Amino acid sequence: MAFNARLLILVLLSWTVFALHPKSVTHVAKQDTNFGVRLFKEILQENKDKNLGFSPYGVSSALNILQYGTAGKTMGQLREVLNYGFSERTVSTSLRKLREKICGSLASGDNTKSVHVADGLFVQRDLELTPGFLQRFYSTFRRHVTQVNFTDPQAKDILNQWVENQTDGMIQDLLGSNSIPPLTRLVLLSAVHFDGKWVLPFPEKETHERPFYRADGSQVQVQMMENTAKYNYSELETPEGEYYDVIELPYEGDEISMLIAAPYEKGVPLSTITDILTPELITQWKESMRRSTRLFVLPKFSLTSEVNLKSPLQRLGVTDMFSAERADFSRLSSERPLHVSEAFQKVKVEVTESGTKASSATAAILLARMAPLEVIMDRPFLFIIRHNPTGSLLFIGQVMEP
Repeated sequence: MAFNARLLILVLLSWTVFALHPKSVTHVAKQDTNFGVRLFKEILQENKDKNLGFSPYGVSSALNILQYGTAGKTMGQLREVLNYGFSERTVSTSLRKLREKICGSLASGDNTKSVHVADGLFVQRDLELTPGFLQRFYSTFRRHVTQVNFTDPQAKDILNQWVENQTDGMIQDLLGSNSIPPLTRLVLLSAVHFDGKWVLPFPEKETHERPFYRADGSQVQVQMMENTAKYNYSELETPEGEYYDVIELPYEGDEISMLIAAPYEKGVPLSTITDILTPELITQWKESMRRSTRLFVLPKFSLTSEVNLKSPLQRLGVTDMFSAERADFSRLSSERPLHVSEAFQKVKVEVTESGTKASSATAAILLARMAPLEVIMDRPFLFIIRHNPTGSLLFIGQVMEP
């Protein structure tokens, strides 16, 4: 049988037991964030001058499910890049508890959270699964595996409807007519949907056209929102001596906020911040902030981006799962060769006066010079949507032009 006769398609989509030692959940969340920032910086290599949205949490969630079916070197590479350092059972239980912290517990009926995360594992009906896999999968992830006939042209409609339902209609027709080859054996979908309202909404009557300065120095007129309020704000300096602003916009519920960072001078590239970005730097931003009254100006923006994750993951050392010759998914199925042919993530983010919808360094230094009374994001900026109690990064991206 030819090596390309069995395909595994991994689609990562985003729009966003305390019998265990509690520190294991904190550690897993920290390692998720470390991996997410590393992968984001790899993705930026191919998207330096483009609008970009990315869900670190969505990727790690899907890779953890995928890892559950791997063995041998394929498993070893995923374990090394995720770097949890715990047993598989401890990690899976910690991840479930982490998800409950972010999304609420289904068992408790907590549906007040603004984040919804869903994973769907769809397998070909006649795929010969390893004995006990379905039971072990449900026991670990509390989710069922769905059997689909991928040779049926309507298979993509089943998957697209699942995506549309999980993202509240934000992403439709994700998979085109040629997205699922007839030899597809498994499709993994991971959806992160976030719908948050600002604690401090922008008054619609204050939204006006203003210039936004692109990275090349040209400008475009865009709709700019503005509000005067007390924000958590910090002014920092890169190792090269470039100043930059960081401001926090909290969402209702007091758990999630958006951090926005941009160079102070318009001619300074956004890469001066993204190049030094680390989880530790993000934490330092939070710790250095002070509550100050500011006139804050931010463009309304809506971005949709699709990122091919294959090359960035390969550069981080995850190579075997993409190879028909080397991939080992023997804990999932005895069929060989079975490998991942595609891995991509699609994200849509909308920021308006009322809030946000999204479906899928050096130490911070407080400067002595006087902070400006205005913070105007009229140049390329970085945005991060963060679950503050755990430090998990739901979404991260850059806006080069609204």
